[in-house]
Amino acid sequence: MTQRALDSSGEQTPGPSRPAMIDAGAELDPVHPMEPPPPPRRPDGLSTAEVAERVARGEVNDVPVRSSRSITEIVRANVLTRFNLIIGVLWVIMLFVAPIQDSLFGFVIVANTGIGIIQEWRAKRTLDSLAVIGEAKPTVRRDGVAAEISTSEIVLGDVIELGPGDKVVVDGTVAEADSLEIDESLLTGEADPVLKRAGDPVMSGSFVVAGGGAFTATKVGREAYAAQLAEEASRFTLVHSELRSGISTILKYVTWMMVPTAIGLIISQLVVKDNNFKDSVARTVGGIVPMIPEGLVLLTSVAFAIGVVRLGRKQCLVQELPAIEGLARVDVVCLDKTGTLTEGGMDVTEVRPLNGSDEAYVEEALRSFGASDPRPNASLQAIIDAYPVDGEAAWTVTDAMPFSSARKYSGAAFTEADGTASAWLLGAPDVLLSEGDATLAEIEQLNEQGLRVLLLARVQGDDLDAPGAAAGAAPTALVVLEQRLRPDAGDTLAYFADQNVATKVISGDNAVSVGAVAGKLGLAGAENTLDARRLPTDPDEMATAMEQNAVFGRVTPQQKRDMVAALQSRGHTVAMTGDGVNDVLALKDADIGVSMGSGSEATRAVAQIVLLNNSFATLPSVVAEGRRVIGNITRVATLFLTKTVYSVLLAILVVCTQVEYPFLPRHLTLLATLTIGVPAFFLALAPNKERAQPHFVRRVMRYAIPSGVIAAAATFTTYLVARHHYTGEGALDAETSAATLTLFLVAMWVLAIIARPYTWWRIGLVAAMGLGFLIVLVVPWLQDFFALKLVGTTMPWTAVGIAVAAAALLEFVWRWVGRRFGV
Repeated sequence: MTQRALDSSGEQTPGPSRPAMIDAGAELDPVHPMEPPPPPRRPDGLSTAEVAERVARGEVNDVPVRSSRSITEIVRANVLTRFNLIIGVLWVIMLFVAPIQDSLFGFVIVANTGIGIIQEWRAKRTLDSLAVIGEAKPTVRRDGVAAEISTSEIVLGDVIELGPGDKVVVDGTVAEADSLEIDESLLTGEADPVLKRAGDPVMSGSFVVAGGGAFTATKVGREAYAAQLAEEASRFTLVHSELRSGISTILKYVTWMMVPTAIGLIISQLVVKDNNFKDSVARTVGGIVPMIPEGLVLLTSVAFAIGVVRLGRKQCLVQELPAIEGLARVDVVCLDKTGTLTEGGMDVTEVRPLNGSDEAYVEEALRSFGASDPRPNASLQAIIDAYPVDGEAAWTVTDAMPFSSARKYSGAAFTEADGTASAWLLGAPDVLLSEGDATLAEIEQLNEQGLRVLLLARVQGDDLDAPGAAAGAAPTALVVLEQRLRPDAGDTLAYFADQNVATKVISGDNAVSVGAVAGKLGLAGAENTLDARRLPTDPDEMATAMEQNAVFGRVTPQQKRDMVAALQSRGHTVAMTGDGVNDVLALKDADIGVSMGSGSEATRAVAQIVLLNNSFATLPSVVAEGRRVIGNITRVATLFLTKTVYSVLLAILVVCTQVEYPFLPRHLTLLATLTIGVPAFFLALAPNKERAQPHFVRRVMRYAIPSGVIAAAATFTTYLVARHHYTGEGALDAETSAATLTLFLVAMWVLAIIARPYTWWRIGLVAAMGLGFLIVLVVPWLQDFFALKLVGTTMPWTAVGIAVAAAALLEFVWRWVGRRFGV
């Protein structure tokens, strides 16, 4: 997955990987940064006057927010395209040599381009507004007061506080450190967190995994490391999308086919045939224009843009547009229990003293433990809520060790009210207790009820970080916590099961407890639990274990990452959800990372999708939107490319047989509008629940090539028969009308096949297009406008008969392709 950095709003933008930035020199090296000497420590931060001075000097973090393309970029991307240039030149030519009705294709392109610009502008507004909602607001000290401000308001020399999950938003030097551990994996690729002390440099783009502290900003704005990465790319990007790259490949092939064919057609119509010059030009243009699948790129952009708008209404921020497509291909969803299946908060339901411990003494220990951590996690916050400190704490904190996902416990040392020194650990019982401890049986019963259990244990000495500190811990009490289940989690799990998407619950908690919670929510296979400490390290064996089990407990952050990789090695497309720092590595490596809006800054930064409403129930909407986009674009791409194939083949047949090209631009504009343009727009936005399949180009061409060949053969056969049937003045118009009838009927049958399975509106859509063509054939002024008039009865019925035979062959071929390739 692409490494990411922060823009000035604190949000993540795609950036190049480290090798791509080598030329930037040592100034961009996060391992050996060329930092200025550490500034003097300013625990109270800058004063208001100092901030004003720095703003006046321009020493402010003023990197522009680039959450999406600018209006200028949107207009340029939609207007300045290769095919718009070709069609524009042909349009200008037609305006000079032919009636206005032969120039209609140019007006269609103008309308299409306008629609594309408007839809992408709407998507931009949605993205920008959601980015503001999800913007990180770091805590900055000024005048001795800590307050949250926008990242764009940070100035050089500001003192910025850090806590678990906080993102380092500008470069700086550590001013205060309290067991501060920072993960620089997004910059260096190294997963191991780095212990930071006062005076050490910190780089923007890294994040805090444990402990806390503060740092002084030494580089802001475009000088910051993350900002220089962010300059390289914009979040509103469609790269790394199989759909878009597939369409680009198709357009490349189309160009290769179109150029020599168009040259041959020009020579054939202008040089070989001694016809009226203007009519020859018109028919030449009529042969070139339909080769271009001009609406395909438009509809793809519109489908993505409308997807962004729809998801935005559900408070879902899509930070990278391919995520809409990627989640449609997902077949495994890995869920973190806390914050995903359960709500963030917990409640203490019971405290059980162990080994004859005094209950009042245990409560005082818990009360003091809560006061020891200024940035408590959800478990410790529940203890603080249950045992708040009234006034000044009776015990004095002498040392503290923040909770770490890798350790599975936190620690604190105190001087008690009577002067006695004591040290305590609070964390996972099965980590702090020996394997055969009798207390584990009691804990197992609580876990089976879906309850979370912490162990409060007293340790000898006061070195909390000592490797053997946990080994000699004396169990003092069990703290039983009840998690709040998300009311919508059960329905969401049922949705994934119905859609054949496997769900894996991966948690740092006890496996039995996690399984009990998953069982309450109706997760299939919740009884298949596995303690990650017994998980094999071999990737292939790990993948087998992942496929056989549904619930995993006691998982470390690195294991989460390995588990995602193991599933991917078996060909699975994996989505990972989470909200904590321990989820960052897995979120970054998963095919699709999904973060809760209330999650840490780090998780929001690496995730491609952020659920700002913190509702796990929004995920089905994202999956459905992705499937709608992929499935429908595949459908309409077949329509567009069928037209390209039959247009190229008709041109080749005309060149080989040295006859007049049968169509004027007005004829093919009418056909394209009724059989492709209008129906494709509706089909591209219709509901579609089919899971996206890989190999987009191959699947589309398997249908488009035979369909185009059949349509071209049937149309040219009708044209040749009509040339022998009609003679005299007006024969060419009659021949064109007969050929147009056949081509329309065959193209309509392709549309009818693609519109399946039928619903009332799909049937109505196909019928309306047929009715539109019938009206053109029977209304006199429309006959004149489009130069379409069926002459006699023999040839029109012959044209219908040839179209019916072609439709029967189409049915056979489509069914054979479906059986042969399983698509």
